[in-house]
Amino acid sequence: MFSKTCEYAIRAMIYIAQQTRNGSRVGIRQIAAGIDSPEHFIAKILQELSRKGLVESMKGPTGGFYLEEASLNRSLADIVKIVDGDQLFLGCGLGLKQCSETNPCPIHFKFKKVRKEIQTMLENAKLGEFIEKLDRNETFLRRG
Repeated sequence: MFSKTCEYAIRAMIYIAQQTRNGSRVGIRQIAAGIDSPEHFIAKILQELSRKGLVESMKGPTGGFYLEEASLNRSLADIVKIVDGDQLFLGCGLGLKQCSETNPCPIHFKFKKVRKEIQTMLENAKLGEFIEKLDRNETFLRRG
């Protein structure tokens, strides 16, 4: 459903939210290990997310990535739109460019409902809400 880049971006943002809520910062090596991703790949992703204003970064010995308090209210949909665009929320389930209400593909109307449910779920899923579940080991971001 998501590109690999988007999957890593979502996992990294949730991990950063969990690790930096006390004001600390987290480095690329720790993020990559925490979400089971290649360091160079996550570094590129976070650089782009930083440019787009989703995550903050600071250079230097006490530097790293972090989220400001307001960023905890960001939704997973925000991340998806920045990384993968809005095709997941608007596109045809079969990938047809000419699919529309007046010219529907075979799954258009059923997929439209599913697409809307996915969009609503991602818009309602805020970064900050995952922290406690991770702390209680009810959810995970990395294979044990």
